[in-house]
Amino acid sequence: MRIRIHESVTAVLLFICMTAQPAFAQGAALTLSDAVEKALAQAPQIQAADAALRAAEANVQLSGLRPNPTLSVEAENVMGSGRYAGFGGGEKTIAFSVPLELGGKRQARVRVAQAERTAAGIGTRTAQADLTLQVTEAFIGLAASERQAKIAISNHELAERAYHAARERVRAGKASPIDEQRADVLRINAEVRSSKSTRAVELARSTIARLTGISQPITVVSPWFERIDGNNPVSPVSQSLGFAAAEANVAAASARIDAASRDRTPDVTLTIGMRRYGDTSDKAAVLGLTVPLPLFNRGTAVVARSQAEYDRAVSARRAVVLEFEQSIAQADSDVADALAAARAANGPALAAAEEAARIARIGYREGKFPQLELIEAERALAETREASVTALTALHTSRARLAHLQGFKSPIYKD
Repeated sequence: MRIRIHESVTAVLLFICMTAQPAFAQGAALTLSDAVEKALAQAPQIQAADAALRAAEANVQLSGLRPNPTLSVEAENVMGSGRYAGFGGGEKTIAFSVPLELGGKRQARVRVAQAERTAAGIGTRTAQADLTLQVTEAFIGLAASERQAKIAISNHELAERAYHAARERVRAGKASPIDEQRADVLRINAEVRSSKSTRAVELARSTIARLTGISQPITVVSPWFERIDGNNPVSPVSQSLGFAAAEANVAAASARIDAASRDRTPDVTLTIGMRRYGDTSDKAAVLGLTVPLPLFNRGTAVVARSQAEYDRAVSARRAVVLEFEQSIAQADSDVADALAAARAANGPALAAAEEAARIARIGYREGKFPQLELIEAERALAETREASVTALTALHTSRARLAHLQGFKSPIYKD
């Protein structure tokens, strides 16, 4: 009964694997470029960044507008007594007032808005680069999980075969019962790993579906996964989005200092109008000039605040440069380490495991090797392939993170 249960579990797992692949293949083939494009088209963080950019562009137009004039109508000496009863004997004045901005305030305000628009544009590019990295890592994870699932299923099949072989040898009196128990433990562990890898594939698929807005099933195309050669050159600090954002913040802070300094110049308001006296036809012009007196607020506090914000922006820019240099050096080292590990895992180690498995297959067919040695060689090959996938995953992930640091918002691999 126990053997039949194990065999039925194996059959169910194989059935799930075999039936999942055709259903999966019915979906549209998705490349990394397609996934990034679809994610950028529907991601809320990109839409929020675009809205912030549109707001900044509208603010540029708003900052360049002149103040609105004022039309005023006044009635004096009305609703009194005697000749001033009602409105007939009063004086009516119609005036038109025009504020005049002095000291180049409007131009300074426009420069501040333009600097803020530049910063918003960099924010949009940063959001795109962040999402590109997120999709790329998820895509790499899905490609790796699919390969790991195939290896896990193969390992489970080998463990089943090893268990049955050990059981037969025990029944024939050629091996100790401990060998059967040991093989059974390996078989159970392989079954658990196979189920876990299947769930990992489904989770990775759902992540891609959520990021791209594509309903499952999804078929991913990743011919670049097995490629090792090719690396991203390290870009100078001036090309990083972090440095560009810091530069934009410094420029905006500098523009605010200039705007705050110019705001200290008082604006004037010119008024011109016409006054009519009582119920006569007498008229006279009304002229006015209004100038605010900077007695209590001279604008020095605003200038000091703007200067402090500028100093903070400059310090933040220096910190960004230092952090970027450290991060880019670490990321470049991670790529080099991952590249060396991937070459080793996919080179001598994999070649040796494949050769050992080939010799074991030949020897088994010719009756020179027992089945257990063949199964052991096949298991070693599967474990080596699993290590190869892990090394390739680390390589592609480190390259994607390096590209993100360098400010790339396009996929690192073109299918």
